[in-house]
Amino acid sequence: QVQLEESGGGLVQAGASLRLSCAASGRNTAVMAVMAWFRQAPGKDRDFVAAGWSGVLTAYSDAVKGRFTISRDNAKNTVYLQMNSLTPEDTAVYYCAATRTSRTMLHSTRPYEYDYWGQGTQVTVSS
Repeated sequence: QVQLEESGGGLVQAGASLRLSCAASGRNTAVMAVMAWFRQAPGKDRDFVAAGWSGVLTAYSDAVKGRFTISRDNAKNTVYLQMNSLTPEDTAVYYCAATRTSRTMLHSTRPYEYDYWGQGTQVTVSS
C-alpha cells in the first residue's frame, strides 16, 4: 500500500507565499507517473490545481497559473507546490494525489483518475 503525506499548510495573509510538500511512502513506491494537487473549499467540489508528470511536463488550472509552481523530486517520490501571491480565494484543504498510470493533460484534472490520496492540509489566507 502507498501512503501520501502532505505538509506545509497554514494561515497566511494575502500576498504571502506557502510551499506544500507531499511524499509517497510504503510498499512498492515506484515512481508515480503523475502527481497532482487538488483543493476543496467548504461546500464546494474538489478542484484541480496542478499536475506534474515524472518528466518535465506540468499542467495548471487557470485560477493558479502564473502564481503556483508544481515540481517533483522523483528520487524522493515527492511533489511540491510553491504558492505565491496568495489570495483569500485560495483558502481550502489541499490534497495530494498520485497515480502510476500516465494520464493525458485533460484526464489529469479529474479526481477519479488518481489511485492514491493524502489526508489534506489546510491553507487559510486572510485578507
